[in-house]
Amino acid sequence: MWYKIFMLITLPAIAIGWIAYAIWIKKVTEEEKKMPKQESERLKKTKSEIADWAQQMASFKKPTHKRSDSNNQG
Repeated sequence: MWYKIFMLITLPAIAIGWIAYAIWIKKVTEEEKKMPKQESERLKKTKSEIADWAQQMASFKKPTHKRSDSNNQG
């Protein structure tokens, strides 16, 4: 008898708690999606290093040198 009363009270209370928790988590994730992502100092540094490297590669010129004519020497 006490078990039935206990279950009739606890199961709905647990279900209401889980529903409230799910609603709260959904609200928090939606708020986080609206906020802009903050870049860390390490990420900023890495991005600037990659940009510098890309500029160096863009301005890179292949070294030119004369090839010796090895086919006519033999």
